[in-house]
Amino acid sequence: MVLCQALSALDKLIWLYTIVLFVYAVLSWVPDLRGSWARYLDAVVEPVLTPIRRVIPPAGGIDWSFLVLLLILWVIRAELIAPAISRCLFF
Repeated sequence: MVLCQALSALDKLIWLYTIVLFVYAVLSWVPDLRGSWARYLDAVVEPVLTPIRRVIPPAGGIDWSFLVLLLILWVIRAELIAPAISRCLFF
């Protein structure tokens, strides 16, 4: 039961972080929207994107780290968390 609750919380955190990533992306495209609060967003997103950028540097003017991180999060959710949560529902 506790494991199911932890998996459900992790699932919600992944969705929340995905939303934060999309807000971060929009701010990078529309710099006029950036305010002082954007520093907090940078503090949450950049430490995760930086190691990915070391492995996959920007190419052709495109920063692929954002897409790689989204793919990693979605694979973790789809292949690990969602099946485990569905198993919890049947027990």
